[in-house]
Amino acid sequence: VQLAESGGGSVQAGGSLRLSCAASKYTYTSYCLAWFRQAPGKEREEVARVEGYDTVWYSDSVKGRVTVARDSTINGMYIQMNNLKPEDTGNYSCAARPMSGGVCYGDYNDWGQGTQVTVSS
Repeated sequence: VQLAESGGGSVQAGGSLRLSCAASKYTYTSYCLAWFRQAPGKEREEVARVEGYDTVWYSDSVKGRVTVARDSTINGMYIQMNNLKPEDTGNYSCAARPMSGGVCYGDYNDWGQGTQVTVSS
C-alpha cells in the first residue's frame, strides 16, 4: 500500500496540528497503521497506532495530547495533536503492516515520505 502524509507545518508551543495519512487502497480490514516521528539526531520513535479495527495506542510522550483514528475518506488515518511542545518537532511518517482478522502481524514495510512538524517555543 502506498501512503502519503499531509498537514505538517510550523506552530508555536501550545498550538495544534492535524496530520493525515492517505492510503492508495482500502486499509480498514487489511492494515494496522502507525505514526512515527524522527527528530534531528534522534532515533525514529513510534508515537501512535491503530491496531485491529479501532484499538489505539499512544506513546507516553504524546498520551493525553493526541488522538489517532482511521479516516475512511482517505482510506487511512489522521492524528490530531494538541498542546504541542518543542520536543514534538520532527518528521512524522505513517506506516502500515498487514492485519488479518483484526490482528496485526509482520513488520511495518510500507511507509510514506513524511511531513515536517516544527514547534517553536
